[in-house]
Amino acid sequence: METYSLLRQFADSWMLLFLFTFFFGVVVWAFRPGASKLYEDTANIPFRHADKPAAGEASQPEAQK
Repeated sequence: METYSLLRQFADSWMLLFLFTFFFGVVVWAFRPGASKLYEDTANIPFRHADKPAAGEASQPEAQK
């Protein structure tokens, strides 16, 4: 059996099963019950300093011309 045929059979059977299992695992991991707090915190990053600038930004010198 030549190499191409062997790799093709492997990709059509076991690799397909492995990739489907990996995909299903990633989906389950992303939608697990404890992940919503983490994702909510990450989604709110742009709004953390909405009322005043972050402390580190005021101390940085402006770009010189």
